[in-house]
Amino acid sequence: MNKKALITGITGQDGSYLTELLLAKKYEVHGIIRRSSTFNTGRLDHIYQDPHDPNPNLKLHYADITDLGSLIKVISQIKPDEIYHLAAQSHVQVSFQIPDYTGDTTGLGTTRILEAIREHSPNAKFYQASSSEMFGNIPPPQNELSSFEPRSPYAAAKLHSYWISNIYREAYGLQVCNGILFNHESPRRGGTFVTKKIAKAVANIVAGNQKLLFLGNLDSARDWGYAPEYVEAMWMMMQESELSNYVIGTGHSYKVREFVSKSFDYVGLDWNKFVKIDSRYFRPVEVDNLCADSKKAKDNLNWSPKIDLDDLVAIMIDAELENLSQETPGLGEKILNTHFNGWHTWENSGRII
Repeated sequence: MNKKALITGITGQDGSYLTELLLAKKYEVHGIIRRSSTFNTGRLDHIYQDPHDPNPNLKLHYADITDLGSLIKVISQIKPDEIYHLAAQSHVQVSFQIPDYTGDTTGLGTTRILEAIREHSPNAKFYQASSSEMFGNIPPPQNELSSFEPRSPYAAAKLHSYWISNIYREAYGLQVCNGILFNHESPRRGGTFVTKKIAKAVANIVAGNQKLLFLGNLDSARDWGYAPEYVEAMWMMMQESELSNYVIGTGHSYKVREFVSKSFDYVGLDWNKFVKIDSRYFRPVEVDNLCADSKKAKDNLNWSPKIDLDDLVAIMIDAELENLSQETPGLGEKILNTHFNGWHTWENSGRII
C-alpha cells in the first residue's frame, strides 16, 4: 500500500511543494487546513482533485493546531506513516506584534501534535519545521552543534518546538526529526516576506505600475535557497531508519542589499533610484548574519543545493513578470524591448517556476 503523509501548513509555500513531491512519489497525502470564509488554497489549486473522486490522492481536513481535539480526530482517523509539521505564524516582524498568538501556534501547536501522535499514532514519523532564526546572533556558520540565541517571539516559539520534539523522541521513543532550515524562497513565497516583496516590486516598476520600494534593514545577511530543494531535504530526513536533526542551507550568506542589487540588475535598473528606507520595517531586535553549515546533510543524506542566489533571483522575477504579462496583453513584449537588451527572452528561458 502507498504511504500516507499528513501535512500541517499544506497551503503554504513549503506545504504545496512538499505535496507535489509526495504525490510524485505515490504517497496518499492528507493536509490540515483552517476553516475560513475565503478560500486560501491557491497554491494547491493546480493539483487539488475533485473530492467526489472515489480514490483521491490528496485529501484536505479541517483542523487547527490550537485545537488538540481536532488534531486527535484527524491523526487517529488517518494513522499516517509520516507527519510533516509546517504550520506556524511564521513572520518574524509580525511575531513582535502578536507574541501570544505566535507562541500558541508556533510553539504550543507542536506540543499538541506530539501529544496526539503519542496517544493515537506512535509509529508515525514526525518532522518538525525548525528555523535558522533560533540561532540569533551566534557567529556563522551555524550547524547542528551551534548554540541558540533567539531574538524574536517567533524564534523563541520555534525553539520551544525544537526542544519539545527532542524531548518526545527521548522520553517516549517517538520517531522525530528537526529540520533547521535556513531561508528558502520561491515564487510561492508570501507577499510580506522581503524576497517576494522585492521581486514583485521590481516587476511592477519595470511594468510602470510602481515607483518606489520601501524596505527596512539592508545590512541583515541571510542564507537564501530554493524552496523545492529544501522540501526534498525534509523528505530525505524522514527516510532514515533513525531520525535526527539537520541544518539545511546553501552555505553562502548575502545581505538584503545584495539581493536588492541583483534583482534590479537583472532587469537593467539602478536600485538606488527606486529603494527607500522605512524605519517601520526594522525589527525591535535584529539578527545580523545567518549562514548554514550543512555538512551533516551532505554526508548523511547526500543532499546539496543546486540553485544559487542568481538563479533564485531570476526564478522569482521571471514569475512576477509572467504574471503581469498574463494580466496585461502586450506587456511582455514591452518589457523585453525596454529592459532586457537582447537577453534570451524570459518567456522562453526554461526557468522553473
